Amino acid sequence: MNSGELFAEGVTLMFMGMGAVFFFLSILVMVTSLMSSLIQKYLPEKPAAPNKRVASGEPNDQILLAVIAAAIHKHRSR
Repeated sequence: MNSGELFAEGVTLMFMGMGAVFFFLSILVMVTSLMSSLIQKYLPEKPAAPNKRVASGEPNDQILLAVIAAAIHKHRSR
């Protein structure tokens, strides 16, 4: 076997390998897209329940200030 035949065989093997990987990845993308569309169709995401404290309009400033003050105190005490 001379070097030209060996090179041609190497190129053929390279393209066959790259083709197999491309084929596999294409199938993977199609199956993943199909699964995603089926899940969105049959299992739609339920809307999240609103936070009652924020939705009712009660001010959270006192709680927020207490948490910030505690965090600053903890940071400075180190």
